[in-house]
Amino acid sequence: MYNLVADVRRYGEFLPWVAAVRIRSDNETEMLADLVVGFKSLRESFTSRVIRHPHSKIEVDYLDGPMRHLHNQWLFEPTPTGCIVDFTVDFSFRNRVFEALAGQFFDHALRKMTGAFIERADVLYGDGKSS
Repeated sequence: MYNLVADVRRYGEFLPWVAAVRIRSDNETEMLADLVVGFKSLRESFTSRVIRHPHSKIEVDYLDGPMRHLHNQWLFEPTPTGCIVDFTVDFSFRNRVFEALAGQFFDHALRKMTGAFIERADVLYGDGKSS
Protein backbone atom coordinates (compact mmCIF):
# COMPACT_ATOMS: atom_id res chain seq x y z
CA MET A 1 0.00 0.00 0.00
CA TYR A 2 2.88 2.33 0.77
CA ASN A 3 4.19 1.93 -2.80
CA LEU A 4 0.77 2.64 -4.28
CA VAL A 5 0.38 5.90 -2.33
CA ALA A 6 4.00 6.94 -2.93
CA ASP A 7 3.63 6.57 -6.72
CA VAL A 8 2.20 10.07 -7.24
CA ARG A 9 3.14 10.13 -10.94
CA ARG A 10 0.39 7.50 -11.59
CA TYR A 11 -2.43 9.29 -9.74
CA GLY A 12 -3.92 10.53 -13.01
CA GLU A 13 -4.46 6.90 -14.05
CA PHE A 14 -6.93 6.09 -11.27
CA LEU A 15 -7.85 9.04 -9.04
CA PRO A 16 -11.00 10.95 -9.91
CA TRP A 17 -10.54 14.63 -10.66
CA VAL A 18 -6.77 14.35 -11.20
CA ALA A 19 -6.31 15.63 -14.75
CA ALA A 20 -2.49 15.81 -14.84
CA VAL A 21 0.61 15.19 -12.75
CA ARG A 22 4.04 16.75 -13.19
CA ILE A 23 6.96 15.66 -11.04
CA ARG A 24 9.40 18.53 -10.51
CA SER A 25 11.91 16.56 -8.48
CA ASP A 26 12.06 13.13 -6.91
CA ASN A 27 14.43 11.15 -4.73
CA GLU A 28 14.05 8.35 -2.20
CA THR A 29 12.63 10.54 0.58
CA GLU A 30 11.21 13.69 -1.04
CA MET A 31 9.20 14.62 -4.11
CA LEU A 32 7.97 17.96 -5.45
CA ALA A 33 4.85 17.47 -7.58
CA ASP A 34 2.27 19.57 -9.41
CA LEU A 35 -1.25 18.18 -9.70
CA VAL A 36 -4.00 19.59 -11.88
CA VAL A 37 -7.40 18.78 -10.41
CA GLY A 38 -10.74 19.61 -11.86
CA PHE A 39 -14.43 19.04 -11.88
CA LYS A 40 -16.47 20.07 -14.93
CA SER A 41 -15.21 23.54 -15.93
CA LEU A 42 -13.28 24.19 -12.69
CA ARG A 43 -9.55 23.41 -12.92
CA GLU A 44 -6.79 24.29 -10.51
CA SER A 45 -3.18 23.25 -10.15
CA PHE A 46 -1.21 23.02 -6.97
CA THR A 47 2.28 22.12 -5.89
CA SER A 48 3.05 19.85 -2.95
CA ARG A 49 6.07 18.47 -1.18
CA VAL A 50 5.77 14.76 -0.49
CA ILE A 51 7.99 13.45 2.31
CA ARG A 52 8.40 9.68 2.32
CA HIS A 53 9.43 7.64 5.34
CA PRO A 54 9.87 4.30 3.55
CA HIS A 55 7.10 1.81 4.24
CA SER A 56 5.79 3.62 7.34
CA LYS A 57 4.58 7.16 6.59
CA ILE A 58 3.96 9.68 3.79
CA GLU A 59 3.40 13.37 4.56
CA VAL A 60 2.14 15.88 2.00
CA ASP A 61 2.51 19.62 2.48
CA TYR A 62 1.01 22.19 0.17
CA LEU A 63 3.38 24.76 -1.34
CA ASP A 64 1.46 26.73 -3.97
CA GLY A 65 -2.00 26.96 -5.57
CA PRO A 66 -5.59 27.84 -4.70
CA MET A 67 -5.50 26.68 -1.09
CA ARG A 68 -4.66 28.49 2.08
CA HIS A 69 -3.10 25.32 3.46
CA LEU A 70 -3.09 21.56 3.03
CA HIS A 71 -1.42 18.84 5.04
CA ASN A 72 -2.13 15.17 4.83
CA GLN A 73 -0.52 12.15 6.34
CA TRP A 74 -0.63 8.45 5.52
CA LEU A 75 0.45 5.93 8.15
CA PHE A 76 1.03 2.28 7.22
CA GLU A 77 0.94 -0.47 9.83
CA PRO A 78 1.74 -3.97 8.57
CA THR A 79 -0.46 -6.78 9.83
CA PRO A 80 -0.09 -10.55 9.37
CA THR A 81 -2.65 -10.44 6.54
CA GLY A 82 -1.99 -7.03 4.97
CA CYS A 83 -1.76 -3.44 6.08
CA ILE A 84 -3.78 -0.94 8.10
CA VAL A 85 -3.77 2.50 6.45
CA ASP A 86 -4.56 5.61 8.48
CA PHE A 87 -5.16 8.80 6.46
CA THR A 88 -5.66 12.31 7.85
CA VAL A 89 -6.12 15.57 5.97
CA ASP A 90 -6.34 19.20 7.02
CA PHE A 91 -7.01 21.92 4.43
CA SER A 92 -8.66 25.22 3.62
CA PHE A 93 -9.11 27.13 0.35
CA ARG A 94 -8.37 30.77 -0.40
CA ASN A 95 -11.36 30.86 -2.76
CA ARG A 96 -14.63 30.98 -0.82
CA VAL A 97 -16.51 29.22 -3.65
CA PHE A 98 -14.10 26.26 -3.49
CA GLU A 99 -14.31 26.30 0.31
CA ALA A 100 -18.10 26.11 0.16
CA LEU A 101 -18.03 23.36 -2.47
CA ALA A 102 -15.44 21.39 -0.51
CA GLY A 103 -17.54 21.64 2.62
CA GLN A 104 -20.64 20.35 0.84
CA PHE A 105 -18.95 17.51 -1.00
CA PHE A 106 -16.00 16.59 1.21
CA ASP A 107 -17.47 13.36 2.58
CA HIS A 108 -18.52 12.17 -0.89
CA ALA A 109 -15.17 13.17 -2.42
CA LEU A 110 -13.20 11.46 0.34
CA ARG A 111 -15.19 8.24 -0.10
CA LYS A 112 -14.68 8.38 -3.88
CA MET A 113 -10.91 8.95 -3.53
CA THR A 114 -10.58 6.24 -0.88
CA GLY A 115 -12.52 3.86 -3.09
CA ALA A 116 -10.18 4.64 -6.00
CA PHE A 117 -7.15 3.71 -3.89
CA ILE A 118 -8.84 0.47 -2.76
CA GLU A 119 -9.78 -0.46 -6.34
CA ARG A 120 -6.24 0.31 -7.52
CA ALA A 121 -4.82 -1.88 -4.73
CA ASP A 122 -7.11 -4.73 -5.82
CA VAL A 123 -5.93 -4.33 -9.43
CA LEU A 124 -2.24 -4.23 -8.47
CA TYR A 125 -2.15 -6.69 -5.57
CA GLY A 126 -5.17 -8.93 -5.97
CA ASP A 127 -8.36 -9.25 -3.99
CA GLY A 128 -7.40 -7.96 -0.56
CA LYS A 129 -10.94 -8.32 0.82
CA SER A 130 -10.69 -4.66 1.79
CA SER A 131 -14.14 -4.38 3.38
